[in-house]
Amino acid sequence: MKNKRLLTWVLVAAGIWSAGFVYNVFIGGYPSWLREMYGRKVALAAEIDQPKIIIAGGSGAHYTINSEVMEAELGVPVINFGTNGGIGLNVLLPSVLDQVNPGDTMLLIPEYPLLLTDDGLDDLSASFGMMIGRPGLGGVPAHDLAHNFLQLGVPSLQALVRTGQDVVREGRFDYYGDPLTQRGDATIEIPRQADWWKMRIRSQVSDYAVERLQQFADEVEARGGTLVLSLPWLYGSTEEETINNVQATANALSEIAVTLYDPETLNIQTDSDLFADTHYHLKISARVLRSQQLVEELQASVPAFQPTASEATQ
Repeated sequence: MKNKRLLTWVLVAAGIWSAGFVYNVFIGGYPSWLREMYGRKVALAAEIDQPKIIIAGGSGAHYTINSEVMEAELGVPVINFGTNGGIGLNVLLPSVLDQVNPGDTMLLIPEYPLLLTDDGLDDLSASFGMMIGRPGLGGVPAHDLAHNFLQLGVPSLQALVRTGQDVVREGRFDYYGDPLTQRGDATIEIPRQADWWKMRIRSQVSDYAVERLQQFADEVEARGGTLVLSLPWLYGSTEEETINNVQATANALSEIAVTLYDPETLNIQTDSDLFADTHYHLKISARVLRSQQLVEELQASVPAFQPTASEATQ
């Protein structure tokens, strides 16, 4: 009798976990959204059969770029390959490296958590690798893989509530659903729900991140591409500590590859009206401004994008 009851409870628990797994991975959970977005961007990049600019990073790239603006100004296809900074530097870099073909420019815009890491891993590192069919990507330890696999069967209460609201209001499950443009840009603007405060950067880029980015530069070059780095736009503090750490970070990155940023502001913005729901995500109108800045910096710093003499006089 006891064995039957135990078996019953095991089967019930397995059924509940399986339902949670299906929800998280295939229906409406955040992992599902991230998996679908990544797959969509891979497909969009594969449609471009000529040298292109690949803009990579976390959501601070996904929600800050207008690829059409950049493409029109530079005359080169631009694909927005921003995903999520929570996947960690070790997973982010190899997940975008395969998209580099000879003649491509990889424009990497990492958020500061990616640059301050001591091991290159983060909360979503293990689950993202599993989502895209590459478990262990980035050197995720086996015990982390096992732990995150079990967590995929446990939906968060917040996600379930939001899914319920979407079903009632819009008849859909994917709260995190984010239609993309043909160049991979985000098309939605998420409003901020909390009060603003200016973010402080309390340390400079880690030695680990410098080493990993140098390796990435070599890997991109080996595939026939060119790596360009950029400081992210950030709604941040202009206190001395932050300024010094960001400047030191810019200096260190410049030793690896051409690094784009405004030397006066260090890309630290003080107008919160430019930003949507986070210190990195821009409103749709501000994405145009950010993209125009990147165009000007690429034209000024990267020979491949410098205007010809005839174009400069027009």
